[in-house]
Amino acid sequence: MADHDGDLDDGATATSPPPAGDDGGRPVLHDSKRPPRWVPRVLVMGAVAVFAAAWVWGAIQQLNTVFVYLLIAFFIALALEPIVVWLVRHGWRRGVAAGTAFFGSVIVAIVVLAMFGNLFVQQLVQLVGNLPGLYVRISESIEASFDVDLPASDDLLEQLLAEYGTDVATGTLAIGTTVVGAVFASLTIGLVTYYLMAAGPQFRAAVCRWLSPSRQTEVLRLWEITQVKVSDFISSRVVLAALSAAFTAVFLVIVGTPYALPLALFTGIVSQFIPTIGTYIGGALPVAVALTSQGVPQAVAVLAFIIAYQQLENLYFSPKVSARALEMNPAVSFVVVLAFGAVFGALGAFLALPIAATIQAVANTYLTRHELVDSDMLRDPSGPAPKGGRRARNLRAAREAARTVAERRADGIE
Repeated sequence: MADHDGDLDDGATATSPPPAGDDGGRPVLHDSKRPPRWVPRVLVMGAVAVFAAAWVWGAIQQLNTVFVYLLIAFFIALALEPIVVWLVRHGWRRGVAAGTAFFGSVIVAIVVLAMFGNLFVQQLVQLVGNLPGLYVRISESIEASFDVDLPASDDLLEQLLAEYGTDVATGTLAIGTTVVGAVFASLTIGLVTYYLMAAGPQFRAAVCRWLSPSRQTEVLRLWEITQVKVSDFISSRVVLAALSAAFTAVFLVIVGTPYALPLALFTGIVSQFIPTIGTYIGGALPVAVALTSQGVPQAVAVLAFIIAYQQLENLYFSPKVSARALEMNPAVSFVVVLAFGAVFGALGAFLALPIAATIQAVANTYLTRHELVDSDMLRDPSGPAPKGGRRARNLRAAREAARTVAERRADGIE
């Protein structure tokens, strides 16, 4: 009997109800009225992650200018690398060759600025000095033609000073700050450029040491492609600058504008190597010289020539030269410049073509191209249009599509 009772006890123990849970499932590890113990830890980790992301984003925004300086220095070093390599092959040490190429380019830039900067300042001073007389002549012509009274030049000057004097003072302070920033940026870019050029293979070796041999080959190939494309970009700019200078010099000689050759060189160099606004800066000086030394008709003629040549260059010279040097479609090169300029500003417009050409070259290297199918859409027609016009072509295309469907069904392909 005791055994029977024990068996009953054991059976009761074996079939005892499970601990309280969800519908007899696994036991609940926490009180359902309180949140799980891991919730505060997750909230703290989420808050830390948000603050860390905000800090990183702010740091990136602050370092944006530094990244731009490094990018400019990198492309300048790539552009001057062929000169350094040529000097090294002729027995020069790497550091001396890099210093010669870098400081030689700086000296050339300073000489160009000294030559044309003095002329620009002189013509600007002369233009400002002639503005009152020019305003008097224009106002007399307008008063005689339209019977209106314009304020005198002295009264107009006093009114402008009273209205915009504070803005002029603020603008002068801003210009001073901009000049200091430009000097700092130039020194930073120059220093980084020289170190990149002087390091040369050592810098590439330091980068490749962190990569596997297969990755090293890919990085070095990409580096070489980028260097070639940047050099091609510089050569295309030089060609376009020479064309602009030649056409401008011929026109200025025909019009009789003084300083035709230096003005033409200034226009060609500035219009090609200063993106977006370079054309306007390069064309402003010849127009100012023609206005101060010849008169309004000659200045209008020079301005009309600058605008007309810019259209000719945009539509013909620049697409042809850029497409030939960078192996890009003319329409693609034009759209790339507009897109990069809209997103990244003047720097993006200047570096758009070499960056896009590098991406295209990398795509051609690593992506597979397939054979084209036989289609009339991939070539221009070689003869007269078939009889029947569009209706006949549509019927023929429908019959070909039906034939293709029938062949697939016959082969068991749905």
